[in-house]
Amino acid sequence: MSIGKNIQYLRKQRRITQEQLSEIVRVSRQTVSKWEADEATPELGKLVELCELFSCKLDMIVREDLTAHEGIYSPITIRRVPAFTMARYVIISPNPEDDVNGYMDRWAQRCGLLSAYPQAKRIGWDFPHVSSEQQNRFGLHGYVAAYILPEGYDHVCPGVEYAKQIEADYAVITITDPFAAAFERIPNAYRRLIAYLDGTGFREKPHDEILSCFEYVYERDGVTYMDVFIHVDGVAKADIFTTFSVSV
Repeated sequence: MSIGKNIQYLRKQRRITQEQLSEIVRVSRQTVSKWEADEATPELGKLVELCELFSCKLDMIVREDLTAHEGIYSPITIRRVPAFTMARYVIISPNPEDDVNGYMDRWAQRCGLLSAYPQAKRIGWDFPHVSSEQQNRFGLHGYVAAYILPEGYDHVCPGVEYAKQIEADYAVITITDPFAAAFERIPNAYRRLIAYLDGTGFREKPHDEILSCFEYVYERDGVTYMDVFIHVDGVAKADIFTTFSVSV
């Protein structure tokens, strides 16, 4: 574990230079260089500022080896997602991801979507409209699964809601083997994307025709991957992050 290596790793994840970081936390570039070389340790106040900037906990910087994550997460890119039509369904249950994914797979088989388009993509995202009582008292959570309908597929089949998504830009990160440690790797991917977009969380009122975020799981050469998408305008901003901008 190295505090300096962790600071360097987080800085590079945000794609900012030592000079930019020094301006944000109001120290010299040489001081940042000494931090990253483990020749000096930031005082507690500066560590707190770094945690706010990088959207991480203090323990992550001072106790964990963040460089061990390098093989898990891809670099973040900005991707323009074309407009599409989707068929979607939501389930609230103790295990909503498996329940709704199974429901949508059966729907896609029954309606002939998968026989006509075997490569049709299924995406998913958390359904936030679950009350605290439902979550805490009954262990319920919500999840939405949707199939993106290929152009030319106009068969209307009951049991889902049809919706349109307009063209939009997303920040995207790929997780390798996301379910090996799902409760760590997937939330960390969201935190990285939100930090990259200089955000503190999702907007309270998202765009009606643009998904704030979604996930796409697939396999390649026997390895499972998950692409996580967050809409570039779907996060709330904080004043602390407005002192610089990252060009993409």
